[in-house]
Amino acid sequence: MVLRKDKQKVLGEVFDDARIRTFLDFQPPEGVDADFHVLEKAYRGMKAENFATFLEFFVDAGRNVQARSPQGLTLLEIIASHQRAEDYVAALKAHS
Repeated sequence: MVLRKDKQKVLGEVFDDARIRTFLDFQPPEGVDADFHVLEKAYRGMKAENFATFLEFFVDAGRNVQARSPQGLTLLEIIASHQRAEDYVAALKAHS
């Protein structure tokens, strides 16, 4: 039996402001803070420069950069030890 990924990786996807703003609308699963959910989705789905732009929209919308995961951690606390996350960490710290 051969297992395949259910989606192909999208390369070169354009993240204009309109596309970046769509991340603000993601609905969280039950029991997950909506602000944490969209922050995590943006972190996992965007390049650092797009994530920095997203954070501008996020904060302007009155959202909480200090939102916590179900385990009680902020996104900054979670990604602080990730390799190659320096630019994301810097962007989050700039809005903390």
